[in-house]
Amino acid sequence: MKIIRMKNVQMRYPNGEGLKQVNLTVEQGEFVFLVGPSGAGKSTVLKLIYMQERPGLGQVQVGQFNSAKIRPRDIPYLRRQLGIVFQDFRLLEDRNVFENVAFALRVIGTRPKEIKKRVLRVLGDVGISHKRYQMPYHLSGGEQQRVAIARALVNEPMVLLADEPTGNLDPQTAEEIMQLLEEINMRGTAVLMATHNYDLVKRYNHRVVRIEGGVTLD
Repeated sequence: MKIIRMKNVQMRYPNGEGLKQVNLTVEQGEFVFLVGPSGAGKSTVLKLIYMQERPGLGQVQVGQFNSAKIRPRDIPYLRRQLGIVFQDFRLLEDRNVFENVAFALRVIGTRPKEIKKRVLRVLGDVGISHKRYQMPYHLSGGEQQRVAIARALVNEPMVLLADEPTGNLDPQTAEEIMQLLEEINMRGTAVLMATHNYDLVKRYNHRVVRIEGGVTLD
């Protein structure tokens, strides 16, 4: 079952850059690499999926949500079905690891008992539960990315969107994060990972979609 479908998508930024022709699908439980040089449009594709941006032409379908029909008030409900991980972690510096992950549940009114259960489970899944009372600035880059991944997973999303998740990490830590994403995918969560690290991509047997000059080449 296709959980993401982008068909003949075009989008222009005011400076004239953007996407010319993007076609992309992600199946339930699939792992897809979106590759291309810096500035090729990888992050823009992800922004269209979580609907921070809207296409000028074409449509983006994510689960039951369609970019041509979705109302602004429904976008938060779309995003609850997505887990999003960024290159720069984007953790809340004034909250510890547990509270960073719990925040995603508190904002949607999850019961405290359920929050504790789900946060501890997902921190265990990413191998960081022993650091749950640490502040982000006491963690290594790899540990911060594990917390960010835990936060993305705590709502049990249908797909994890990862935007250059290894970009700020040394090669060994990057490999550890890739292994973690592999494990997450093997548990059934689809992963769409944008990266320009071709060496990393070559070591994993997943479908690769290339984007160059705003055009996807599958």
